[in-house]
Amino acid sequence: MNKIVNILKPTGMTSHDVVSCVRRILNIKKVGHTGTLDPDAAGVLPICLGRATKVSELILNKDKSYICELTLGIETDTYDSSGTILYRNDGCSIDKSKIVQAFKLQEGEIDQIPPVYSALKVGGKKMCDLARKGKADSIEIKPRKVNIKKIDILNISDNKITFYVECSKGTYVRSICHDVGAYLGCGGHMSFLLRTSSGRFDLENSITLEQLEEFSKNGTLDEYLYDVDYVLNNLLEADLKPSAKKYYTNGGTIDSKRFTVKGLKNHDEKTYLVRVYCQNIFIGVGKISKDNNTITLKSDKLFI
Repeated sequence: MNKIVNILKPTGMTSHDVVSCVRRILNIKKVGHTGTLDPDAAGVLPICLGRATKVSELILNKDKSYICELTLGIETDTYDSSGTILYRNDGCSIDKSKIVQAFKLQEGEIDQIPPVYSALKVGGKKMCDLARKGKADSIEIKPRKVNIKKIDILNISDNKITFYVECSKGTYVRSICHDVGAYLGCGGHMSFLLRTSSGRFDLENSITLEQLEEFSKNGTLDEYLYDVDYVLNNLLEADLKPSAKKYYTNGGTIDSKRFTVKGLKNHDEKTYLVRVYCQNIFIGVGKISKDNNTITLKSDKLFI
């Protein structure tokens, strides 16, 4: 089974917990998630099965969207409600126009400092593990470029702000909450998070772990499984001639006379990935290389 299933992760489970459940329910050894979703968060978590795990990192690179609740007046060391409270301001009252301004500063390409309690590695070790050992002060956290493509305030009620955000890979919504609280001078933390989409996957085409087990037992699971190339719709399509298939699948480099790429003339990059088909059958991901007037294709990931 080389497919992808979109699981609606519940709160209270790690992404690894979900992988373990899927592995048990479907009795498949090779299972992988496509980007960690915090235990306290819920929402879209695409799970790759079998050879589909080869494209996990390609899904990880997709944009994501969230609905989040920010609670002002309480700052925690983890930037969310699971952490230790570092600061509290029960009399927090901020003018709405200043809140709007704080969110405006989060829009576009920004330098974001990730939480120390995150899975990012420093010197080969996860920052969260170092922090739990009391070594948080020794960690040098460097800002990272992220792109907040859209951020809209949905509701403001007392000290709670609900907002929607669309962002690039590597964005920490917890950091948005922390930074808004810091700008407003009252502190803040993420008190709720729901991932509403990851690439082409969203809440509407997700299923729960309970449904996964039910559909697996009654034989209707195929309706909720996605082919690998479904998530690669952003890549150009290369059509390989049948005579070149064996050489290609054995690792050979194919010249441009033996394949065609739709939209190739409009592509300026010297190397890029494509979806490779042969006689309308998806066979994998290939890498196009352009050197002067020479264009070649070589296999990057095979799915046959």
